[in-house]
Amino acid sequence: MVETFEIVPATGKGPLLLWPIAVLVLLVGLVVPLLLRSSLHASRNARFDLSSEGLRLHGEVLWRSWVPAAELRGHAARVVDLDTETTLALAARTAGTGLPGYAAGWHRLNDGQKALVYVTRRQGVVYVPTTSGFSVLLSVTEPERMVARLREIAPRS
Repeated sequence: MVETFEIVPATGKGPLLLWPIAVLVLLVGLVVPLLLRSSLHASRNARFDLSSEGLRLHGEVLWRSWVPAAELRGHAARVVDLDTETTLALAARTAGTGLPGYAAGWHRLNDGQKALVYVTRRQGVVYVPTTSGFSVLLSVTEPERMVARLREIAPRS
């Protein structure tokens, strides 16, 4: 004959503490893959709209997406090679994405500047200082044309 005995149900806060952990695991399991997908998509499909109103960055959702023309120092914009102009090379990521061949978000440059970057290669990078205490570094398909347009819409140096 088999007799069955059940456990005395747990009391106290122990079992209740598992709920926040379960929610955290669920959020991480959902959010991290979505952010990774966003980064992978942006590394191939980001675009940058330049108009008389300013520079709109269409890429990752977490980083600043708008720089008004009044903040752009277009006359100081230029095309740089980060291999030879090492002072502008990325030194540290402060809040952003770092994947092989792709850097996005906020970084510190070797010269200490704060920079918002979307960089996929080290040559032909558009460097745009702003009046707001940061610079923008962008890998674009036509860097010289972008610099010329920046100088037209935001001619301050």
